[in-house]
Amino acid sequence: MRGIVCRALRLQLVAAIGIALAIPALATPAENTSRQATQTAISVETHDQAGRTRATVAVTVNGEDGLPAKGAVTISEHGNPLAGAALNARGEASIVVALPAGSHTLVAEYAGNATHLGSVSQSAVAEAQTGTTPNFAVSVSNLSPASTPANTLIPGNSGTATVTITPQNNATLTAPMFVTLSCSGLPDESACTFTPENLEILASTPTSCTAGSPAASCPPTSSMVITTQLGSQGVTQLRQHSRSNPVALAFLVPGALALGGLAWGARRRPWLNRLSLLALLGLVTMLGTTACNPRYDYLNHGPPPNPATPAGTYTITVTAQTSNGVTAITNNTTFALTVQ
Repeated sequence: MRGIVCRALRLQLVAAIGIALAIPALATPAENTSRQATQTAISVETHDQAGRTRATVAVTVNGEDGLPAKGAVTISEHGNPLAGAALNARGEASIVVALPAGSHTLVAEYAGNATHLGSVSQSAVAEAQTGTTPNFAVSVSNLSPASTPANTLIPGNSGTATVTITPQNNATLTAPMFVTLSCSGLPDESACTFTPENLEILASTPTSCTAGSPAASCPPTSSMVITTQLGSQGVTQLRQHSRSNPVALAFLVPGALALGGLAWGARRRPWLNRLSLLALLGLVTMLGTTACNPRYDYLNHGPPPNPATPAGTYTITVTAQTSNGVTAITNNTTFALTVQ
């Protein structure tokens, strides 16, 4: 008996040692798993139209295994974000950027995600023509509070960005230029607001700027707030008084039988036909004020659940438009919003 107990204890000890050795071995692959490195490529093609230059920036992001990456990319110049977009299923994005006159050096930056590391492309040079027509450029900063990756929100949270309208050739204006802001491309259950929604560009340098400085050094700005919605659960429990009431059944069951008797007797007695119609009208009225009424269902069962803002990466377009009554000028920029 003593030998059997000793053998059993030895077997348990061996099993415990085996488990202790196996746990680190099983944990090692998970700990050593890392995100893949990526490569970001950029190409720029410019188009001149009506004294303005627009650059179409093509970006491609691939992992070290050659497969396309997912997430968002940002086009920047000297560290200042100009535009952004979400990558498609092929790991590509096409972004249109309005460029002021002069030479520009553009860089594409991939933010990375849970499976891929971020990366930065080589720089690409774009030349923009010099114009004389009054115009403006629009740009959007990253959302605040800062997040990793940038412009990431959790459902129920909100972020604030600064929209900047930079005047171009405003000295040739004969009247102030009023610019209206709007946004599109937002996911469901989200919204954006601007404060202020309308901005003014003057022919001269605003008084808020330092004397002698160009208007572009202190451009008008607006605060853009993007809000998302947190999902909520519907009310699953009924209120106490919404349970089956024996007293109500005591009235409803005989009433239903009485209506059946009236319908059967109406064939033999014409006056019962009118009485049955009145009873039916009373029944419909009662149903309209009780459980068959939508208000009754809302008060006793509660509101339906609210859906959350769906997760994903979205390309948001911020549009700035002005019009003098004859011609309209519309400029826009994009950025990528990630909802986790």
